[in-house]
Amino acid sequence: MTSRIGLSSYAFFWQLSDQVSHPLSIHDALERTVELGVDLFQVCDYAPLEAMTDVELQAVRDTADRLGISLEVGTKGIRPEHLRRFLHIAGILGSPLLRTMFNVPGHTPTTEEAVAIFKEVLPEFEAAGVKIAVETYEQVPTSRVLDVVRGVDSPHLGICSDPANTVAALEMPREVIDAVAPHVLNMHIKDFAFSRRDGWVGFTYSGAPLGEGLLDYGYMAEKIRPHERNINQIVEHWLPWQDSEAETIRLENQWTRQSIEFLRSK
Repeated sequence: MTSRIGLSSYAFFWQLSDQVSHPLSIHDALERTVELGVDLFQVCDYAPLEAMTDVELQAVRDTADRLGISLEVGTKGIRPEHLRRFLHIAGILGSPLLRTMFNVPGHTPTTEEAVAIFKEVLPEFEAAGVKIAVETYEQVPTSRVLDVVRGVDSPHLGICSDPANTVAALEMPREVIDAVAPHVLNMHIKDFAFSRRDGWVGFTYSGAPLGEGLLDYGYMAEKIRPHERNINQIVEHWLPWQDSEAETIRLENQWTRQSIEFLRSK
């Protein structure tokens, strides 16, 4: 058993968006994934997914199967009906994992409410063989995410580790990694850095090519042990829009290739 390298739809963030003249479809993104020598794709926060019919979802699964790609699914929000909808989607796509985040507009659950929701729906997830991974991010203190995971106390609920997100809440990446490591089910891998704004008036916190920013990948891998624990590592980017569409697409593809090469070297 070993950790697999996967690409997220966030690795194609701009190319899947309507900001480019010819956006990729999800089928195109799967084709690109296999061209890069990767056989795992996480459809994460991809808005059209929730609205797809079962026939359309099956077509995505068929494309993935034809290409030899495994699928994972990601969304936001933990309302019970929303989680059940994505359990259904995960079932069609063959995803053993659903990554989610606590808060969405109109619903910011308390710790107690989150525990109650997961205890309600998890038996259905367990029966289907699907685990839920709650992502670390700036809107919810990592300590509270862990309170929920421990309060539910199920092997089918854990953490999607992304220390880049938590910096915005002044949570230090190493401290977050230390805290969540025993509970991690999935890893989002993206690098990040601060850069001075024009005139040196403040900073921009943004993405960086993997291996060139502030992410201490070696420390993270040592603590979480993805290869020993069979935890997949999903490549994402925080790439700002560049001066042109062509340059944005070129750089997005370059960052993806660099990320894959970096992870394969470890």
